[in-house]
Amino acid sequence: MMTMVANGPGVVTLGPQDRVRAIDAVKAALALARDDHDALLAALAETALGLAEQFLGQMLIARTITVTLPVQSGWQRMGVVPVTAITAVMGVNADGVATPLAALGYEIDLVRGEGWLRLRDAGGAVRVTAEVTAGLATDWDAIPPAIRQGAVMLAAYLFSERDTTRPPPGAITALWRPYRSFTLTGSIHS
Repeated sequence: MMTMVANGPGVVTLGPQDRVRAIDAVKAALALARDDHDALLAALAETALGLAEQFLGQMLIARTITVTLPVQSGWQRMGVVPVTAITAVMGVNADGVATPLAALGYEIDLVRGEGWLRLRDAGGAVRVTAEVTAGLATDWDAIPPAIRQGAVMLAAYLFSERDTTRPPPGAITALWRPYRSFTLTGSIHS
């Protein structure tokens, strides 16, 4: 079984204040004053942030996600970064019923933004889920400026070039590239 993540990287839904800030930034880039495109601009900003997360290999605005892992011995990586907290670990039985694992049934560790889980006693579970908080920033304004600017540029491009087949400007990935995170080999917990 692979690690599965619900609401993980690439799935961005902005909260009300972040939504307003993102819309305002995209409207400023487009020199738009009217409000009749706000819903579309918000959706495009969320799409741009989702694409940024996929390109960067990390979640941008912190949110709680559910990670599903197999029952196996040894340390298992959560599969998202940067992890700031692991708040619950549940065992899921063959019928799909989830129950909290006993505190002594597992260990958790956070190392350089990676979340790790080691099972000691899965209590008969066939898989486990972990509630994980992950994200580089707490809100829109806390996203590093270059990443935020790239997301604004991409959302503005998606709005203004809806009918084109041209690729987005290369400046977008140039802004994001210094923040890109990827691993050439599997991480190993020591």
